[in-house]
Amino acid sequence: MTYRFKALIVGAGILVGGAASAAECIAPANPGGGWDFTCRQIGKIMYDIGAVDQPVQVTNMAGGGGGLAFQSVVNERGDDADLIIAASQATATRLAQDAYGGATADQVRFVGAIGADPGVIVVGADSEFADLGAMLDAMKADPGSVAFAGGSAAGGFDHLKVLQLAQEAGVEDVRQIKYIGVDGGADAITQTVGGFTQGMTGDMSEVVGFIESGDVRVLAVLTEERVPGFEDIPTAKEQGYDVVAVNWRGLYVPKDISDARFQEWADKLQAVADSAEWQEAMEANGLAPFTVVGDDFQAFIDQNIADVQALSREIGIIE
Repeated sequence: MTYRFKALIVGAGILVGGAASAAECIAPANPGGGWDFTCRQIGKIMYDIGAVDQPVQVTNMAGGGGGLAFQSVVNERGDDADLIIAASQATATRLAQDAYGGATADQVRFVGAIGADPGVIVVGADSEFADLGAMLDAMKADPGSVAFAGGSAAGGFDHLKVLQLAQEAGVEDVRQIKYIGVDGGADAITQTVGGFTQGMTGDMSEVVGFIESGDVRVLAVLTEERVPGFEDIPTAKEQGYDVVAVNWRGLYVPKDISDARFQEWADKLQAVADSAEWQEAMEANGLAPFTVVGDDFQAFIDQNIADVQALSREIGIIE
């Protein structure tokens, strides 16, 4: 099964000039994961290129796979014009599966996405699995023999990556596969490096440092083609498993801010997307180009959620 997202390029004007007060970016996970990366990189570049006049404060708010931050914004900070929140495909997946306790996408405003984080399947450096085929063969023989950790809750996007691969490999009952959902990719890597799970399912940006340190090996990247800068990592497709899963990286804001302020944030995000600094950050962290900013992004989110719901029903995650 193939899970694809097409990159849309949406033009927008660039507004330079910061808010009157310092902006804050909430990363809905612990330091070191993909949402933390989104806040810190986008916030830093906004300041470096002059899109904001003060450094962006980053607040880590782990809990509920992003649900704590989402509910906090909706219930307590619905009109905070200086607040941005890191979002990703995992956010849309959880909303699609009603994993945030009845919360819905229209309770916030999605600003845009400016990069796609390729999905990866990772093992510890001393793992018995030499390649993706060996791991999936073990799962086909005994689905419960390989446990995974991921930065999303059970049934979330990281979990879906494993289930899609298992289906492709012919695992008869994918529900037997063991999965541990933790708060962010850094915690998932810790589970795997520590030997508590045999594999980690996540995104490239979450594992770059661990690749460089030699703590992990990446068995597959879930993209159409190998990722620039990481050409030694094979795709799942070239290993015979037709699965593509990329995690867009972007922002949402509180629903009740003004249209003018929403457009300012969209323009600032577009300015980051157009910057040389962001191009360098994408290359250094294995991100692929993916730019959808402003009102067009809400239409993308609506369709995305409908697609995820259909896939989740097919796999049996939701009814």
